[in-house]
Amino acid sequence: MLRIYQRLWQVNWAEQWQYRANTIMYLLYWIVSPVVYLSVWTTVAQAQGDVQGLTANDFVTYYLTLLLVDQLTSEITIHIFGYKVQDGSLSNELIRPIHPILTQALVSNLAFKVLVLGGMLPVWGVLWVLFQPDFSAVMWGNVLMAVPALFLGFALNFVIGATLTCLAFWTTRVWSLHEFYWAIVTLFSGQFVPLTLLPPYIQTISSYLPFQMYKYFQIQLILGKLTTAEIVQGYTLGVVWLVVALFAFAWVWRVGVTKYSAVGA
Repeated sequence: MLRIYQRLWQVNWAEQWQYRANTIMYLLYWIVSPVVYLSVWTTVAQAQGDVQGLTANDFVTYYLTLLLVDQLTSEITIHIFGYKVQDGSLSNELIRPIHPILTQALVSNLAFKVLVLGGMLPVWGVLWVLFQPDFSAVMWGNVLMAVPALFLGFALNFVIGATLTCLAFWTTRVWSLHEFYWAIVTLFSGQFVPLTLLPPYIQTISSYLPFQMYKYFQIQLILGKLTTAEIVQGYTLGVVWLVVALFAFAWVWRVGVTKYSAVGA
């Protein structure tokens, strides 16, 4: 099985390099929003002194950390797999002795992630020079503690994204559903604004949802903003949701494939 993943990596890595313009577009997509939020909130904090206790440096360190965490935990399964259900090209993959999503789509996600991250690091360095963040409060212990959370965040994001993508077996409007889903993620994952600035009822709701495990939990963990109890609670929440998501994905895939049909299949 390891040799299969190795071969898929070689193929997908070469394929990603063939779509350099597409990679640049995705890179810009990942960078623009956080940089805009960073600029806006930093300006507000500098004008008022702070925003509910968050200083300008707090916003700079938050959004610069977000840029890296977002890339490490993000997934693009719907862009890799969704169209295959609709145009019938999935038929060729179903006859192979490997799972199309847990092999091909997963490795494609990883290859794309590595390539985009390589392009983002120089941009991140330029932003560092421009905004001069103070990361002196960040401890290496917190960074190391966040590493499993980054893997957990990607796994959870990938499985939920794959489950949502499999709805293409039932509807052609899966892209619209994905956009609605992404709007919810933007709000509850801390991408738009740190969750501490949202109304208390939104914070309460987000504490039970999986979306903070995509970005917010890792950011706060790296920046040393969480207590031991909050860290344990976050990891527990992530593992529970991952188990639920795996069961949901297995069921949606099993039932969805039985409903799949394609011209010439």
